[in-house]
Amino acid sequence: LGGPLPHILAAKAVALAEADTPEFRAYAYQIVANARALAGACLEEGLRVATGGTDNHLLLIDVTPFGLTGRQAESALRECGITLNRNSLPEDPNGPWYTSGLRLGTPAVTTLGMGEAEMREIAHLVRMVLAGVRPEMKDGKPGKARYVLEERVKKEVRSRVKALLARYPVYPELDLEFLEEHFGASAPEAVAQRKA
Repeated sequence: LGGPLPHILAAKAVALAEADTPEFRAYAYQIVANARALAGACLEEGLRVATGGTDNHLLLIDVTPFGLTGRQAESALRECGITLNRNSLPEDPNGPWYTSGLRLGTPAVTTLGMGEAEMREIAHLVRMVLAGVRPEMKDGKPGKARYVLEERVKKEVRSRVKALLARYPVYPELDLEFLEEHFGASAPEAVAQRKA
């Protein structure tokens, strides 16, 4: 709660008006459908979904079967172009900093226009990375932060992420030809890098 700031009141009014539309209801429904599809695909890939599924916009994956901490898994996935967060699991042996889990959500990919078929691809890519990373050893013991990612896995996943995002651009309204003509040949590369 805060003061009655007019710009915040206006923002809330706009958000509530948008939430009262059939389009927003369809969007919210698709977010949950995508999350359920992603949870199911993760289970099919052999990943351990903490609750066995989901009824909302996110799910938790336990990465301990891979011998990883959530911090290692999060960092390796980001290195491959997949953004998510590490997350504690109930009674997490690694605590809230390193964690034993990953939190995956579907609002951003749903906003891009992705559907349930793309959730299967995302689950497969997550599985590929988790299977291709291992903790870095220090004094004969696995560390909790550093990791070693197979270069082959990194290259393949980054390529597949880039191909997926090319079908669902972040800014489809950008005219890349206009940018190239007026700002030089590097403009499309800069936009492509932002998308990846």
